[in-house]
Amino acid sequence: MIESKKATGNTHRTRGEHCLNVFVSYELKQKLKALAKKYDRTNSDMVRAVLRIGIPMMEGLSEAEEIMVREYINLFRKLRQVKSLKEI
Repeated sequence: MIESKKATGNTHRTRGEHCLNVFVSYELKQKLKALAKKYDRTNSDMVRAVLRIGIPMMEGLSEAEEIMVREYINLFRKLRQVKSLKEI
């Protein structure tokens, strides 16, 4: 049994490896607590739900930001080329 775990790469996880401590503002904590109370859920459930929803949104925003910066740089380069052609 131990040999098969080593062969597949599965190792025993250390205790607490899946935990995450995050410091947030008092206002954000109060909002999370209010939502948890309103929908009869635990604070942990609310934080997990917000993370599950927020991570894909953050990925989308980051991707859009990268595209926007890339397009802005390309536009800036084109404008610089046009300006240099006008000077000739």
